[in-house]
Amino acid sequence: MKKLVLSTLAAALAGGMAMAQDKTIRLGTEGAYAPWNFVNDAGEIDGFERELGDELCARAELTCEWVKNDWDSIIPNLVGGNYDVIIAGMSITDERDEVIDFTQNYTPPDPSAYAGMSEDVDVAGGVIAAQTGTIQAGYVAESGATLVEFATPEETIAAVKNGEADAVLADKSFLAPIVAEDADMMFVGEDVPLGGGVGMGVRESDTELKETFDAAIQSMKDDGSLNELIKKWEVASTFE
Repeated sequence: MKKLVLSTLAAALAGGMAMAQDKTIRLGTEGAYAPWNFVNDAGEIDGFERELGDELCARAELTCEWVKNDWDSIIPNLVGGNYDVIIAGMSITDERDEVIDFTQNYTPPDPSAYAGMSEDVDVAGGVIAAQTGTIQAGYVAESGATLVEFATPEETIAAVKNGEADAVLADKSFLAPIVAEDADMMFVGEDVPLGGGVGMGVRESDTELKETFDAAIQSMKDDGSLNELIKKWEVASTFE
């Protein structure tokens, strides 16, 4: 069985080598969701997914370049051909899977959390901010609370601070450093488990590319380097 698995991985990675000779693979990300992805002081894409994406491309012997794209158009612009892969903290959901395809997850499901300016926030019936097009926005819309949506994660935090929203719902890994640095913000309510982990999005027609990245992700899981990267950036729980 082990030999069969290794042969499958080798074949997929070999496919990536052939693909690298044909074209450069463009990796699309938001660049505004630290520590997953952000633009550093040098104006370059940085963060957990930058380091992960570079390593996956190296293992698959792919020539890759990074493309920054706003979140609200990130799926349409993948489908439209502006880049070949989404690697942007995107949770795997059935709804998204109807439009694009996903690799296996490169982080396990991570809890979402509410953050507000008071312990008395009514997360079930209050005004809750979330980024447009996220699983958190979909959850709030169905929860009975009043949803206010914003194009960027920074705007959701600002909405809480200026009183436009009672709380924000987002990935806990995104909110944790913000709450730690701002004495007026705190976690409120219970954590909310959402999604099936985070994966790379590809066009449904790009089967070979999906298989190539699946193999590279699996190789990082097998040698423990993916868990080390997750721990370094504190983006999620590690794989068991």
